[in-house]
Amino acid sequence: MESHACPMSTCAAPMGSPCRTGRGRVAIQYHTARFRLVPQLAKALSVPTPAVRKPGSAWIELPRPRTAGTEPAGHVRLGYARASTARQSLDSQLDSLAAAGVTRVFSEKISTRATKRPELETAVTLAREIRASGVAVTLVVHEHKRLGRGIDLATLAEELRASDVGLEFLTGELQGSHDPGGVVFTVLAALSGMEREYIRDRTLEGHESARRRGKTIGGAGVTDGAMLSMALHLRDQEMSLRDIAARLVITTGAKKGQHPSPATVMRMLRDHGLGTGEVVYPTVTNSRFRMLRR
Repeated sequence: MESHACPMSTCAAPMGSPCRTGRGRVAIQYHTARFRLVPQLAKALSVPTPAVRKPGSAWIELPRPRTAGTEPAGHVRLGYARASTARQSLDSQLDSLAAAGVTRVFSEKISTRATKRPELETAVTLAREIRASGVAVTLVVHEHKRLGRGIDLATLAEELRASDVGLEFLTGELQGSHDPGGVVFTVLAALSGMEREYIRDRTLEGHESARRRGKTIGGAGVTDGAMLSMALHLRDQEMSLRDIAARLVITTGAKKGQHPSPATVMRMLRDHGLGTGEVVYPTVTNSRFRMLRR
């Protein structure tokens, strides 16, 4: 987008710089008149200014993109790897990037829904600075989902294109080097944003359909009528949840022969109370649980 100067008379930001407000700050969103110059964003209702542009900060003119046709001196490949949770491993991504000849990798474990991803911002900033020095730069990612989806991915790709930074994916639907301004990239980026919502909607529909048929959502149940009867008997003796659980034994399934957890006992008693007009509340008295009726 920043490959075009802002046509707003109140802004007139030159190519290479984000839009600005009337008070001399970096605009939160690019001006509509400007992103209409970009075909793939022409129908968008709004396009936010990337976080790396520091929206709300004092506006300064950034170095303009290098003149087309100027031969770059050398080529640097920067990598980016991301996992959504701390439990997920980055090893496969790191191995893939190393095999692709990436010399430096920025990695982090953070959700793609996070508004700020520090390592990605650092990688983009460094790529822009290296390119401004006259060296060709390509940002290499294992798969496009590691960067983002939908409009977020299209916005980031447009920012890289405006800075003349290449973008390459090693696998997935967008495998290969792509022109972020191309129609194919735009369509696939939009579809990737729709994929998550489609999976979520289908999952919720499946859960609702199962509930209407009386099926349990989640893992296999470990409680039965005999266990409930025993738990009610022990509860009447004012035993704690922990002691009740220690007296009960699972009779079916993969956990056969084991004791249920206190949380399982509490849910079983709670569900029984809700089904009979009786509500059961766990409370702590002298470091022990006691079931109270109301």
